[in-house]
Amino acid sequence: SHENDPHFSPVGKVKQTIWEMLKKKGRVSPAFIRQAAIIAHTQCNLCKRCAQYCPFGIDIAYRIMTVRRICCLLNVVPQYLQDTTNSHAAASNQMWVQQDDWIDTLMWQEEDAQVELPGTRIPLDKEGAEIMYSVIGPEPKILAQLIANMAIIFKVAGADWTMPSADGWDNSNMAMYSGDFETMGRVERLHWERATQLKVKRVVMGECGHAYRGAVYDGPRWLGWTKPPIPMVHAVEYYYELISSGRIKIARKIEEPVTVQDPCNIVRGRGLHDKLRYVVHALCDNVVEMDPKYEHNYCCQAGGGLINCGPPWKLSRMKSNKVKAEQIAATSAHTVITPCQNCHSGIEDIIGHYKLGCHVSFISEMLVKT
Repeated sequence: SHENDPHFSPVGKVKQTIWEMLKKKGRVSPAFIRQAAIIAHTQCNLCKRCAQYCPFGIDIAYRIMTVRRICCLLNVVPQYLQDTTNSHAAASNQMWVQQDDWIDTLMWQEEDAQVELPGTRIPLDKEGAEIMYSVIGPEPKILAQLIANMAIIFKVAGADWTMPSADGWDNSNMAMYSGDFETMGRVERLHWERATQLKVKRVVMGECGHAYRGAVYDGPRWLGWTKPPIPMVHAVEYYYELISSGRIKIARKIEEPVTVQDPCNIVRGRGLHDKLRYVVHALCDNVVEMDPKYEHNYCCQAGGGLINCGPPWKLSRMKSNKVKAEQIAATSAHTVITPCQNCHSGIEDIIGHYKLGCHVSFISEMLVKT
């Protein structure tokens, strides 16, 4: 997207940041740190695509994350991203959702779900349930209908599930990307403590990639755990389980051409591309693949905390998304399926900015239609 400018290459970003810090033994200027923060937060989305090609297996994203950590300790973080971290610290979720708002939203979504499917419930604090359903802050704040969608899916599948009524329901954890690992650890500990208190057998994570990464990998490692105390599956894995086992059946397949975004943290990070394709092909008749796809797909650049850097950085993000816009346009798809909150928002921005004329959809939205 930047005419092969070497400053935007993975090694270029390392050379401009942590390489110089090491070379100068930390004796760098405030102006250098500010530019390092811009590079680390707005020019690298930690997607690890570069790691698929490095002949030495160097994890550039880990090095850039270390730059973010250093900048965070020096209080140099994009303001909007810092605000989400402050929200995690003060309200235990990234969207400043208060306790009464959380409960009211669940009650409201239960009512909406019952309009679509009578008898649908959202069980709260059901001790010993098989599943605790985990969501992220934007769902009750701006995408509440996704909670109703999952309630309907659980009802049809006959699942034994619950949601927590108290803090710990949000594990979106943008503190992981701001470099504030102390707050990241608090968020993940509270989330897993809540699941443990409810004595559930496993946690189903909604359609969010970075929350899955924080809950299963980065958060537990920071806390000194080898793995989470309870198994977690991503929504894509759960949809695959329900459809492949016949627990839910597809009544009518979608005919319009669709394409699939591969979220970095569940494809490169978890290898769910095959299960994702199984689900999409079960729902849709006409699937047009992006090129490249799977672990080589281009990141939407909303992940890694980029979209949380806010309006000041949107235009630079859109410029860097030129290659992604061209990739989507080449499919001529009517809908881009994005099983990730950040991918959904990021691709929605791309579609609007480049006037691609298509739509973006979560899998749960398509499931309740079919």
